[in-house]
Amino acid sequence: MSAPSRVDPDQLINFATAVYTGAGVPEADARLIADTLVQADLWGHQSHGVLRLGWYLDRLRNGVMKPVTQPEFVVDAGAIAVIDGHDGVGHVLTALATREAIKRAKAHGIAAVAVRNSNHFGTCMYYTRMGVQEGCVMLLTSNGGPAMAPWGGRKKIIGTNPWSVAAPAGRHPPLVVDMANTGVARGKIYLARQKRQTIPLGWAINAAGEPTIDPQEAIDGIILPMAEHKGYAIATMIDMLSGVLTGSGFLSAVHSPYKTAEKSNCGHLMIALNIEAFQPLAEFNARMERFIGEIKAVPLAKGFDEVFYPGEMEARNDSKNREEGLDLPADTLADLARIARETGLESKLLLD
Repeated sequence: MSAPSRVDPDQLINFATAVYTGAGVPEADARLIADTLVQADLWGHQSHGVLRLGWYLDRLRNGVMKPVTQPEFVVDAGAIAVIDGHDGVGHVLTALATREAIKRAKAHGIAAVAVRNSNHFGTCMYYTRMGVQEGCVMLLTSNGGPAMAPWGGRKKIIGTNPWSVAAPAGRHPPLVVDMANTGVARGKIYLARQKRQTIPLGWAINAAGEPTIDPQEAIDGIILPMAEHKGYAIATMIDMLSGVLTGSGFLSAVHSPYKTAEKSNCGHLMIALNIEAFQPLAEFNARMERFIGEIKAVPLAKGFDEVFYPGEMEARNDSKNREEGLDLPADTLADLARIARETGLESKLLLD
C-alpha cells in the first residue's frame, strides 16, 4: 500500500463507523465516535484523532467499554442531574450530558450535569462547542488515568485531567479552550511515538526521575505539570469535580484509554450557562466581537505574524483540512490498514 498525501475525512468517518458497528455499537453511536475522532484530526489535534480508533475498538473487544450504552439518571433535580454511565461509550454519555445541560440551562439559566462510570470521550471541545450553537457558554471537565505526580512527589497518581470552556463569538468562530493540565497532553506523546519523533525537554521525566526526550520513556515515566505547582493544583481540582463530586473514580482508581483491558472509572462534569439569562444574545455577540477585535489588534511580538484568539487556529485548520484532506502519519495509516484487514473492511478504507 502506498500512503496517500491526503485522506478524505468523510471516508474516514464512514470507515470508523463501520468498525464500531461491527463491534456491536448502534449505528448512531458509532457515527458519533467516528465523528469525534475525525473532527479532532480536522482541527489539527492528531493526538486525539483516528490514532485512537484502535484503542476504543480494543476496549470494546475486551468488554471494559460496553457497546450499547445504557445511561441511568440517578439524580434528576431540575438544574442538576447525575448520570451513571454503567461503563458505556464515553462519547455517547458526554453528548447526552451536553444535551441535558443545555436543556436544563434554558429552563433554569444555569445547569450542571455529572457523569459517573464513563469512558474516555475524545476532545473536550467537541462537546462544549455543541452548546455554543445553542447560545450557551459551556464548561466541561474530565479526569483520566495517572500521568503526573503530586508536586514534590515522584509517583504518578493524577491524570492530565482536561477541561474546556467555549462561548459564541458573534461573526467569528467560537472562543474555545481545550487543554490538559500537564505541560502537554499525553496523547501528543503517543503521537510523537507514532511519528517516531523525539519530544522536547521539559515535557516529561523517565522512571528514574531524569529528563527525557524519548516518548516511550515519557509514557513509562511521569508527564510534568504545566506551570509547575499551578498545573498540579488545577489538575487536582478538576479531579475533585470530575471524580469525587460525580461519584466516579478518582486519582489512581481511574484508568486511561491506552490501558485497553482495564475499566476506566472516569467521570465528567458539564456546566451550561444560558447567555439569554444574563443579557440578550445579540448584545453578548456584539461584545464578543469587540473583545476579539481588541485581542487581535495588539502590536505583534518579534517572530509572530498574527495574534490568534483561543479556538481560531482550530477553525482555520478545519476549513483547510476539509478542502485538502487529512495528512495523517504513516504509522496511523498503517494502523488503520491493519484494523481494516482484521475487520474485513478493506473496501471501506481506500488509501491507495
